[in-house]
Amino acid sequence: MPIRLSFFGAAQSVTGSCFLLETLGARVLVDCGMFQGAKTEKELNYRAFPFRESAIDAVLLTHAHIDHSGLIPKLVKGGFAGPILATAASIDLCAIMLRDSGHIQENEVRQLNRRNARRGRDREVDPIYTAEDAERSLIQFKAVTYHEWALVAPGVRARFWNAGHLLGSASVEVELEELGGDTRMRILFSGDIGPQNKLLQPNPEAPRDFDYLVCESTYGDRDRIETNSGGRRLLLRDEVRAAARRNGVLLVPSFAVERTQELLVDLVGLMKDGEIPPTPIYVDSPLATKASGAFQQHASELEHGDELVAALQGGNVRFTETVEQSKALDLRQGFHVIIAASGMCEAGRIRHRLKNWLWREDATVLFVGFQAQGTLGRILQDGARRVRIQGEDIDVRARIRSLDMYSGHADGSELEAWVRERLPLRLNLFLVHGEEPAIAAMRMRLSRSLRPEQILSPLLDDTYELTANGAEPVAIGLPRRISPDQIGRLDWHNERSRLLLDIDEAMDKAADERSRGVMIRRLRRALAGEE
Repeated sequence: MPIRLSFFGAAQSVTGSCFLLETLGARVLVDCGMFQGAKTEKELNYRAFPFRESAIDAVLLTHAHIDHSGLIPKLVKGGFAGPILATAASIDLCAIMLRDSGHIQENEVRQLNRRNARRGRDREVDPIYTAEDAERSLIQFKAVTYHEWALVAPGVRARFWNAGHLLGSASVEVELEELGGDTRMRILFSGDIGPQNKLLQPNPEAPRDFDYLVCESTYGDRDRIETNSGGRRLLLRDEVRAAARRNGVLLVPSFAVERTQELLVDLVGLMKDGEIPPTPIYVDSPLATKASGAFQQHASELEHGDELVAALQGGNVRFTETVEQSKALDLRQGFHVIIAASGMCEAGRIRHRLKNWLWREDATVLFVGFQAQGTLGRILQDGARRVRIQGEDIDVRARIRSLDMYSGHADGSELEAWVRERLPLRLNLFLVHGEEPAIAAMRMRLSRSLRPEQILSPLLDDTYELTANGAEPVAIGLPRRISPDQIGRLDWHNERSRLLLDIDEAMDKAADERSRGVMIRRLRRALAGEE
C-alpha cells in the first residue's frame, strides 16, 4: 500500500483537526479534534468517523485544545485501543478538558431532549460521549518528551517540538520507513504555532529539511502590530480604562486554558504598577479554575511562571466555584472584570453573562482570540445589532471590542517566517487549519519561497498519496460528509436566526397594526411559494 494522508478535519476551517497517515504497516492519526462553529459543522461530531476506529494503531496529539483533542473519547468508545502520544503537560490538561467536555455534552443533550419533548419530538439524542467515557480514554495516554524519538507503530517514529502555542503544545515530526527497506520519508505537522513574544511560552521550534509539511494558517491573512509585553499591557490598560463605568463590566470571553491565565498576569500587573485602579476580577469558569491549577504545577516549565503564580494568588482575583456564585455576578455593583469561557461564546457561562449584559450601554465585551465563522463571538464581532441567546432576542448596546495581542496563533508574517525556517522542503506544503481567505493569503506569502505547485490546500475528506515525486490526490470511494461550500461559513441555522431577528426588528419599527398585518401576509405568501 502506498503512503497516504487524509484530511478529516481542519481543512478550509479552523476546527476538527484530524489527519490520518496510512502506510503498509500502520494507520496513525495526528489529532482527533471536535468541530466547532456553525451547526452544520458541529453535526459532524455526531456522525461516524470516516475510518474504522479499531483499525487505528496510534494517535499523535499536538496539544490539548478541544478542536484538536475533543473526539478522542469518541474514538476510544468506538474501539480504538492504541496509545495516544502527547507531552506530559498536554496529558494533564486533557485530563481536565476532556472530562469537562463530556459534562458539557451530557448537559446540552439533556436540555435538547427536554426541548424536543416539549415540541412533541419523541426521538432522543445521545451525547457524543460522557464524562465517564472521557475518563476511560485517559488510560491510553502515554507521555513523550520534547526532542526525543518515540516509536509509534511498525515503521513509524515521531519526535515532538515545542510549538509555543499552549502549555505542552507541539509540532510533530514523523519519520516513515518502508518495511524491509532503507527508504525514509520525513513529514512535519505544525500543530498550532504560537506567536513571537507570547507571555508564557517560548518561541516555536522545529528542525528543517522535510519531504512534506502540514502547516496551520489560522491568521494567514493578517499581520498584527509589532509589540512586546509592555506594549501589550498598555493596549489592555486602555481597554480597561475605556470600559470603566460606575456600575459597568468588562466582559472577556476567553479560552479557559492559557488565555485566561495570561490575562490574569497582565491585569494584576497593571494594578500593581498603578496603571489601572484595583478592580475585582472574576474568573467565571470551572474549567479555567482547574486549568489554573495545572498551570501552577507546571509553572517551572513556563516563561514568567512566577508572575502567573503570583497573579493566581492575587487578592483581586476571585474564582466562582458554584452555579450560585456565578449567578450572583449578575447582581454585582461597581465596575468589575469577568473572564468567562468559552472563548467563542458557544457554550458555558459566557452565554449567561452576555444575556445579562449585552443590552446595557455600560458594558464592554472584549474579544481576545480568534472567532470562527458561525459562532456567536464572530457574529458579535461582525457588528450584529441583535442576537438570539437561549431562545431570547437581545439588543446589542454594549461596546464590542477586540484585542488581538493575546491570540495563541502566529500571524501571517510569523507563519511565513516559521515555514521559511523549515526549508528546504523537497516536495509539498499542505495549508490547513484556516478559513479560505487566510489560506489564500498564506499561499501568496509563501509563493516567494516555494513554487506555486508545491502548495496545496486540501478540502475536508481529501486524500493524497505521498510519493517520492510529490503528493497526488486519490479517490478512496467514500462520499464527502458535507459539501466543501458548507465549511467555514454561515449555515442555514445562522441565516434562520438572523431572519427571525430581522422580522422582529421590522415588526417593532412598523407604523401600526395594519403595517404589521401586511408584513405577516407577505411572509405567509412567500412561505407558500406565491411570491
